[in-house]
Amino acid sequence: MTSRIWVRLFMTTLLIGGITSAIVGFIINWNEYVHYFTDFRILNILSALFWFILWGVLYSVVSQMGFFAYLTVHRFGLGIFKSVSLWNGVQVVLILFVLFDLVYLRYETFAKSGESLFPYIGLAALLLIPSLVTAWYKAKQTNREAFIPALFFMIVVTVIEWFPVLRVNEPSWIYLMLFSLLACNAYQILILHKLNIQSQQARQSRQSSTNKITKSPKKISKKTVQ
Repeated sequence: MTSRIWVRLFMTTLLIGGITSAIVGFIINWNEYVHYFTDFRILNILSALFWFILWGVLYSVVSQMGFFAYLTVHRFGLGIFKSVSLWNGVQVVLILFVLFDLVYLRYETFAKSGESLFPYIGLAALLLIPSLVTAWYKAKQTNREAFIPALFFMIVVTVIEWFPVLRVNEPSWIYLMLFSLLACNAYQILILHKLNIQSQQARQSRQSSTNKITKSPKKISKKTVQ
């Protein structure tokens, strides 16, 4: 891709992360900030808004690092297994393993005596459902083979990016980072093929203009000879 396209992807992802974090931050912490709105404390609202946007920008940077790392891993996977179907099978196994660990390990680590398993399943479902929708839409836009890689990115890579907050196990931070990462990751995986097309078109345009420049001196020389 051209540098201009990468910059646009970077800036748009930052914007998505900041907006998502701001919206989700106020929603999940509404009881803490509701008096700012009822008392019209504009400075306090702007301060909280800036804080959430800052965290959203940070999460978007983490998301982009994970996205670029996944593109590299995906190429390595295709090179190692020499087969799209085999590599997709490996990704499916990793998806199931990560989802199982997300439920079981968190339950074993953080659950209190007698606590139900359902909240931990619910958190995994909160990750799984948007991931399935994103992967389905990606496959609809491109081809069926894109479903598993998109699902792998949305689940496995998101959990890896999400892991520092999962270790802390603070619900407000868990949901704040999750929704920010899901929004940023979904945008990047859905826009990728469009950016590749734009990059190819820009490359072809440069090549055609270069060919015209190299051919023009020959035409001039023929006229001068005549």
